Amino acid sequence: MTKEFDLERRSTDYAKAVIRLCKSIPVNSINDRLTSQVVGAAGSVGANYREANDSLGKKDFIQRLKIARREAKEASHWLELILEANTLKATEIKPLISETEELKNILSAIIIKAESHNKSS
Repeated sequence: MTKEFDLERRSTDYAKAVIRLCKSIPVNSINDRLTSQVVGAAGSVGANYREANDSLGKKDFIQRLKIARREAKEASHWLELILEANTLKATEIKPLISETEELKNILSAIIIKAESHNKSS
């Protein structure tokens, strides 16, 4: 997974990597539920970040970023459960968990900066 600064591209690449992982996981009742959830959450990270970039103002921008961060937290949860159900896929899942944490931390930093600028305005 590339670590680039373009967060729109990076979040899309992340969602694509999650999709590729989910396509490689065995189909069964547990995995079907978990993969459905993680694909939605991972895709929402980038979608909400893009919406933030097209926001109507600072409050909307911050709110969309918070939604993106919440989706990243949710994706992390589902990835951990997928790991629990598919321990043989650990080498594929663990890097995605790390990328999820990095995205969450980047979003948090942007939120903190935006909120501090919003208060000083």
